[in-house]
Order: sequence, then C-alpha cells, then structure tokens
Amino acid sequence: MKVIIVGGVAGGASCAARLRRLDEKAEILMVERGPYVSYANCGLPYYVGGVIEKESSLLVASEKLFRSHFNIDVRTNCEAIAISPKDKTVDLRNVTTGEIVTKSYDKLVLSPGAPSVHPDLPGIDLPGIFHVRTVPDVRAMREWIEKGTAFLAGMFCYSGIQMAKPVRRAVVVGGGFIGLEMAENLVHIGFNVTLIQKPPQLLGPIDEEMARLVEGHVARHGVQLELNDGAAGFRQLEGGAIEVQTSSGKTHAADIVILAIGVRPDTALAKMAGLEVGARGGIRVDEHMRTSDPDIFAVGDAIEVKDFVTGQWSLVALAGPANRQGRMAADVIAGRNSRYRGTQGTSIIGLFGGAAAWTGVSERTLKGLGDTDYEKIYLYPNSHAGYYPGAKMMGFKVLFRKSDGRLLGAQAIGEDGPGVDKRISALAMALQMGATIYDLEEAELCYAPQFGSAKDPVNFAGMVAANILHGDMPVTHWESADGAFLLDVREPVELVIESMPGAVNIPMGQLRDRLGELPRDREIHVICRSAQRAYYATRILLQNGFNARNISGGMLSRAMRSLGGGASASTPK
Repeated sequence: MKVIIVGGVAGGASCAARLRRLDEKAEILMVERGPYVSYANCGLPYYVGGVIEKESSLLVASEKLFRSHFNIDVRTNCEAIAISPKDKTVDLRNVTTGEIVTKSYDKLVLSPGAPSVHPDLPGIDLPGIFHVRTVPDVRAMREWIEKGTAFLAGMFCYSGIQMAKPVRRAVVVGGGFIGLEMAENLVHIGFNVTLIQKPPQLLGPIDEEMARLVEGHVARHGVQLELNDGAAGFRQLEGGAIEVQTSSGKTHAADIVILAIGVRPDTALAKMAGLEVGARGGIRVDEHMRTSDPDIFAVGDAIEVKDFVTGQWSLVALAGPANRQGRMAADVIAGRNSRYRGTQGTSIIGLFGGAAAWTGVSERTLKGLGDTDYEKIYLYPNSHAGYYPGAKMMGFKVLFRKSDGRLLGAQAIGEDGPGVDKRISALAMALQMGATIYDLEEAELCYAPQFGSAKDPVNFAGMVAANILHGDMPVTHWESADGAFLLDVREPVELVIESMPGAVNIPMGQLRDRLGELPRDREIHVICRSAQRAYYATRILLQNGFNARNISGGMLSRAMRSLGGGASASTPK
C-alpha cells in the first residue's frame, strides 16, 4: 500500500508515525513545503521572548529520525501542487530546484494546515512586519529585533554605563493566542507593546465578561489595549520604524509589528481535487477523517470538524486535535474502525504567570444557536486551600443544561496557572464523557492543601449547579436585576468599598431577626461579594415564605461585567 502524506508538523507527522507502527510494509511518503517536517509551532512566541533559548529546541523530529526510526521517506522543501483523484497521483515540486515529479498513491492524507491571514492593506509587506507561523518566521523576527533598523541595532552598541535606555515599541495586531503570547514575550524582552484588536474583546472563544478579566490582567502588566479598532494600513517612518494606522484614525509608531489576525484553512489542493469544502471554509471530513473521496483523508487545521457539544461544523486550529486526527486517519488506513468524537475546543493560554482556559461551548455560542435550555453559574474558589500560603482566587463560569444537568462548557481565569489548568482539564474530560453537574458533585479528585481543597472547585461547581436544579437555590443574574428588590447581606464595612444603589443592607448575621423589614409581595434578589453568604440568606428567606433568588457570582460577577472594553482599554475600568 502506497500512502502519501501532504504536510508534516502535528497532523501529518503523527499520522505517518502511527501508520508505520501499525503497518511495517506500507510505503509511506511524507512531504512538507517548509524546511522542517515537525516543529513546535506552539513554542514560537517563547523563542522570540528568549524563554526557549535554542532554535533547535523547537524541532520535534527530523527527516533523519523519520527515516531511521520509522522507515518513512520524508521530503522537506517539497510542495504538492496538483492531485488527480482519477489517476490517484500527486504532483510534487521541489521548491529549491523547481523540479516536478508525479507520485502515485493508494491512500492520500492532506495536512496542509492553515496559513496566517494576510489582508490586503496598504504597506502590509513593509520590512519589520511579521507573521508567527514557522521557525524561519521567528528566526527572521529575532534578527530584526537585534538589528532590523538603525535604532534597533544601535540599542546594543553603547559602551560604558547606559543611564537612559531608549524605549523599543511593538504593535501586535490580533488578540487571540498568538497575539497575546507575542505581546507577553515582547514585554518580557523590554518592548512597550500596543495590542490592536478589531472585535470588542480578547480571546473570542470565551464570553465577554470573562475576557474582561484577561484584559485587566494583561493591561496591569503593561500591554496597552486598543479594542474595537482594527489595522487599516502601515507606513514606513524615517529610520525604518513603522506607523500602524487604525480604522478609528489613530496611529501607533512601532519598531516591529506582529500580525496575528488569525488563520484560514489551506484548501487549494482540496478544491483542485474536487473535494467537498464546507460552509466554514474547511475541508469537510467524516468521523473517520475521510473526505468526499474515500481514498483521501484530511486532518489538522485545514478541516472542518463537528463541535462535540452542539454538533455544528466548526474550525478548530489546535495542536491536540490535529495530533489525534492524524492518529485516527492512520488507524482507518490500516483497517481499524477508529472514530473522531468531535472537538470541544479545550484550550489554555498562559499570560504573565496566570492563565485563561476553557472547554465546550460559550454562552455566546448557545445564544447564537437560539438554545435556551441552559443555566450558568459564576464562582470564585481559591486555587488551593486558603490557609496554605500562595492560594489565588480563580474566576469560573460553568454552563449546563437546565433540563438534565449535562455539562456544556466551562471557562476559568486566575493568577495560578496550574490551578486553572487542573480544573478545566478535569471538566474537559467530564464533558467528553457526557457528565452532568451531579457527576461533578461526586467526582473524587486529588487533595492536599498545597494542591487543592477538600471541596475542590470542580466539586463546588457541581454542588452549586445541583442546588439550582434541585430548587434549593433559585438563581438570577445581573442582566435580570433591573427593578428587583435588592438585598445586600454584606457587612457595612464592605459597603464603603463598593455598594449597589438602592439595595437594602441587612448583614447576614442579622437577617433572621429582621425578616419583617422585607417585602413578601416582591421577588428579592440577594447579593454579597461572591454569592456564598447570599446562598445562606436565600435558604433562610425561602424557608420563611419569601420569593428569593441569589445573584450568581455576587459583586464579583458584577465587577467582571464593568471591567475593560470599549475602543481603548489600556487600563481596567
């Protein structure tokens, strides 16, 4: 059996290695248009920032390794330029010499990836403007940072004591994974960084109020955010610097510009071969990773996949799914009945020591689908036992079905990155197994005070959600609080810091003795700082005949809604 794999890196390389382990006799040819067959593209920003010191550390597997360990014919700097499904052939061009050869296949795997979006803007090809996709990209970036302009080169030519070091400026266009990771790493190496983001929030997969926490966190670490404003053009300034012009008419001077606007599936070969391309712009595949041609498979960033929760087609450019898809394609080619379950979009990003992570669907996605069978909760547990030094508060949003309690999605943000990672990873596994919030209540997780709490945040989320579905804690949210009777059960000293206009304050410890001050003909919305005392108060009120609801997340969730945003969010608001 002859198998040709077009594209290496995550999907193609994992497919090639898995297929060899399953079939020692198969003739496997893997071609990669770039100079490296398998590299850690997720590590590229950290090489720019010096966290990863050696370029060689980014190279996961070489041509030599694939040949010696797996007996795979690997050809780098080799581009597939045409496919003939009828003849079952692929035309391959050596990008160095231009030579073209034709190879036949029994099975073909496409893993072309998704190139960076490169909009047709004035000046976008000026020197000093970079994408972050390949090892050569970041090598060129590091060279530019050292000597790309007279100013940058001069930064390292001073002798003696440098009393006032000039400021280096960077503009990052795009507020997704790559944009934020590049912003962080440029800050680490001494740049003043401005991040321009056309949408009104960072990190599109999470909900707006959770993104506000991320925006406040990166702003506190020196990144100037310009939200609701896109790049409109670029102009070279004297000395080689670049002026970034935005849609709102603002200009930002930069010594280096990073374009991280997103990626677009590479479907050129698929279209040439007459393969089905979906409405989202990716190659359409079935659960076995087969395209519309049964002998052609596709994996990785170029394909459309089914969302695990909604069943809708989606584009998910993540290394984990790409690796698993490559492995499954190899299984099917080797005769196994492997099936891809779909993608949850489970992700995490580290930022200045903290992290934001998520899995499953967002509330925005559910609303876009017209899905109303869900409830949400906000909670703010510590990353580990509060009495043990170093505990950090984490912000969680958890979504679940009102009808049956099935977990739909979760988002978490906190300064303790491993604490965030641990909880979202647990929730991601629960979601994939079809768990309900009742399962979260009963989950048995590791506990020692330096790692967690006896009532882990995962358990805590399940307990809070179960209280809602059992009717023990009717819940509401700030967007529904207008006109309601607000009862604030915090202590008076807390109100000095923040208060709600029009709220009646009865401290929790006095509530039982002051029930006569509350109306029985109105719904009472109860608040405290995080909703825990409000839960206690809600239970008292319900059992005394009042109509009461707890505002989920309390004043902390209200603060999230009012942070950041707007055309400029250089500081949290």
